Amino acid sequence: MLFEYESLKPSFLLKSGNLNTILTNQKRIVADVSYNRERVITSDGDFIDLDFSKVGSKKIMLLLHGLEGNSNKQYAKGMVKIFNQNGFDAVVLNFRSCSGEINKKPTTYHSGKTDDLDFVIEFIQADYEEIVPIGFSLGGNVLVKYLGEKSVDISTKLKKAVAFSVPFQLADSAKELAKRKNWIYMRRFLKSLKSKTKRKIDQFPELGISEEQVNQCKSFIDFDNLYTAPIHGFKDANEYWERCSSKQFIKGVSIPTLAVNALDDPFLGVECYPYKEAELNPNVTFLALKYGGHVGFGASFDFSKPLWSERLALRFVMADK
Repeated sequence: MLFEYESLKPSFLLKSGNLNTILTNQKRIVADVSYNRERVITSDGDFIDLDFSKVGSKKIMLLLHGLEGNSNKQYAKGMVKIFNQNGFDAVVLNFRSCSGEINKKPTTYHSGKTDDLDFVIEFIQADYEEIVPIGFSLGGNVLVKYLGEKSVDISTKLKKAVAFSVPFQLADSAKELAKRKNWIYMRRFLKSLKSKTKRKIDQFPELGISEEQVNQCKSFIDFDNLYTAPIHGFKDANEYWERCSSKQFIKGVSIPTLAVNALDDPFLGVECYPYKEAELNPNVTFLALKYGGHVGFGASFDFSKPLWSERLALRFVMADK
């Protein structure tokens, strides 16, 4: 679909993908966003924590966070705030184990786990006339995969969707993050993932995983081979990445969807830019920006203002209204 938008023109320092990634996410504080938490019990006896920010609307923005994120991440609060200010309720789906309390099952969440998203949409749709899902990074991959899986059978309440910084090809993204230049990101992710996995070992000693094995993980292929893949029913990391990469699901997307990746995103390799796949589906608009980093998209150091990505998402959703 055709969509006119304002270009992102970052200040000099924010033309660095790494600085835009780090500074936009670490230096920004979004004020005046508060949540009411609702815990919902899943069909398998686990729970999902949903954080709502309501303004009394019949429209709702549903946000899916990135790897090891949650509703308190500034990118989540920023998107919640701008949609609240423009007449939307908002809810953040905290993936299992990400709400501050470890979940009850050995399984948690992963880049292709779409059943929890489907469950949450079913849960909220009775109260709303319109649902707008927005996903970031891992959450963006989950969202695009879900849209493609559901295709024409998707709920009529879903009108449009937006995804930012999507690792459309998971193996390619994993390889990129394993490079020496990205050690700071890999170390940060693995520290959090290892801590949770050790708690899972305590919960479920029958998993047969030792702390020593967890500590030896140096990259996503190590961690996904040890835990993510086998615990969620995949043979190994490669099968997990292949089956869960959202790139192959773009062809099935049946609602207007905007996907935005920056070319200087340190998390993404060349296979994470689905130009051809998007061109073949008129429902999908894919933007490859020169700048923006990973879940950054900052234009200046005045972080009190909405980010370019937040204004873009709102504009896309409100177009033709």
